Amino acid sequence: MPKRGHMRHGSLQFYPRKRTRKILPKVKWNSLYNRRSDVGLLGFIGYKVGMKSAFVKDDGQNSLTKGQRIVIPVTIIEFPTMKILSVRFYKNNRPIGEVLNNNIDKEMKKKIKVPKEFKKKIEDFKEDKFDDVKVIVYSQVKKTGIKKKPDIVEIGLSGKLDEKINFVKENLAKEISVKDFMNEEFLKQGIVDVKGVTIGKGFQGSTKRFGLKLKFHKSEKGLRGPGSGGPWHPARVDFTQPMAGQLGYFVRTIYSNKIVELGNINEKDINPKQGFKKYGVIKNDYALIYGSIQGPSKRQLLITIGSRPSKNQIKKNYEFLELR
Repeated sequence: MPKRGHMRHGSLQFYPRKRTRKILPKVKWNSLYNRRSDVGLLGFIGYKVGMKSAFVKDDGQNSLTKGQRIVIPVTIIEFPTMKILSVRFYKNNRPIGEVLNNNIDKEMKKKIKVPKEFKKKIEDFKEDKFDDVKVIVYSQVKKTGIKKKPDIVEIGLSGKLDEKINFVKENLAKEISVKDFMNEEFLKQGIVDVKGVTIGKGFQGSTKRFGLKLKFHKSEKGLRGPGSGGPWHPARVDFTQPMAGQLGYFVRTIYSNKIVELGNINEKDINPKQGFKKYGVIKNDYALIYGSIQGPSKRQLLITIGSRPSKNQIKKNYEFLELR
């Protein structure tokens, strides 16, 4: 019989496989500037509630179940409002200055050091000295009831330079809701990328970590390990060998997620009587996203504009009816 070959297990794209330092990752916002035609934020902070089955009406144009009532898996994400912490100015992709907002929540003041006097203003920066503007925002997570300490992340803005400045001035003292990020024009396509940290599983063996096939039952030195650690010469163990180590708590991105529903809990209450398991009750805006998303309940996520939306996901169109 011919020898059964198999490609190596475990993608080398994600090395080193170690715990992340930041739960909300950095994003290359320059690649998303052309993904939005109007002026606005390119991302938003949300919190994972959990998964449910949803009854929907399939309105897909070429779907085999068009017009039928079907059940699909959805992930629920809650979106409390956000506020602008500061405005950061860039020149040739390098920060040259920052203006801090003088209207900050007391929870935010406990987390960072705030100066008594705010010396710099937006008007101090002339347009010929910078070529890009980004905002550092924080979530008002105290409105959800899961914790009080807000999460901070830098988010890019779409539009021309003068439009970005006007957007910052208009929203500097306001609370920004997810409906400002996902407006009606955006929901026509309804494709987002979800960036976040997976569930941490601690120190695991090579079989669970890389999906190795179990060895023959009469093999020596265990069944749940690699058959060989490499050749005798050169006498070394390459990093590509599947070894035991950290599994989970990695930053991952799930692309082209379809938004099934975007609503407010006061307009349409989807809370069960006992609340959602390991989360509680939704109190703010929420979104139902088709399929599963990384991370446990209460995990903070960064929702961004879809960087590479697929045609199959755009064609999907569901009318939300109720949760199962």
